Amino acid sequence: MTEFRSTPARGTPRRTDDGLGGLLRRSAAGDEEAFEELYERTAPAIYGVAHKVLRNHAHAEEVTHDVMLEIWRSSNRYRTDRGSAFSWVLTIAHRRAVDRVRQEQSATRRDLRDAELDSRRAYDDVVETTEAHHELEQLQLCLGRLTPVQRECVRLAFYHGYTYRDVARMLDTPLGTVKTRLRDGLLRLRACMEGR
Repeated sequence: MTEFRSTPARGTPRRTDDGLGGLLRRSAAGDEEAFEELYERTAPAIYGVAHKVLRNHAHAEEVTHDVMLEIWRSSNRYRTDRGSAFSWVLTIAHRRAVDRVRQEQSATRRDLRDAELDSRRAYDDVVETTEAHHELEQLQLCLGRLTPVQRECVRLAFYHGYTYRDVARMLDTPLGTVKTRLRDGLLRLRACMEGR
């Protein structure tokens, strides 16, 4: 099989079949010379259709290459009773070019959607960080409003993870007193935090 040339051949492509149907049949049978001639005669027109739809030289070349590969692989599907070989080839070219436009549009929409999601995530992260920082400042302010013994009980139990019994032992205070201080301290903390 011949390679696609990036620059279409000069001259006006033939607009009649002039044996293109026969070249397609021979290509379907694996005749590389027939395919090479088919290529020479149709590649400029295929490129023209692709470029008209895509308006991009590189994309039109890629589509032309893809169309020629499709013709090589599926030339046995051409039916003379459904139209001219030239029309069949150009229909494939147009379909491929339109598919390429749709792919590009879909990729652009996906990129825009991803960028918007990334922007939202970044905004949400900033908001969450700001809120967490504000809540921490508020908590520290509210802890400062507890009595020193309440604050110490809360610090040991909730910041350091000690049990009530451990706190009672560490402060050399009866367990019931520690529980009362913790309950009162937590109630004052909640009232302070809710009243921000």
